[in-house]
Amino acid sequence: MTGYFAVALGGALGSVVRFLIGKRISEVSRSRLPIGTGVVNLTGAVLLGILTSLDFDGNLYALVADGFLGAYTTFSTFMYEGFQLFQDREKLNAMVYIVGTIILGILGFLAGLQVGNLWL
Repeated sequence: MTGYFAVALGGALGSVVRFLIGKRISEVSRSRLPIGTGVVNLTGAVLLGILTSLDFDGNLYALVADGFLGAYTTFSTFMYEGFQLFQDREKLNAMVYIVGTIILGILGFLAGLQVGNLWL
């Protein structure tokens, strides 16, 4: 499998999984925050941390990290939803969502690295 095909296949799968998970969480959440996107981005950060610590390379890394996780996580939707909260005059919720997502994303990635290192 070539690197381009691996990224394309992973990207197709990641975007569908993101859509399904994000939509389902948003349907059941009663929060004013975009919890679906937050959960998807946090789990993606943890998974990327695990994958990074396991030191995969080549087509497998292209498939899972660049393709699947690249499409599964979504910075553009995160930014849109965060700034939509600002426009809706929910400044505190916007700050909690934006800053919280960034901090939790970093901590999630670091936690993923630690989990992956346990497997080595």
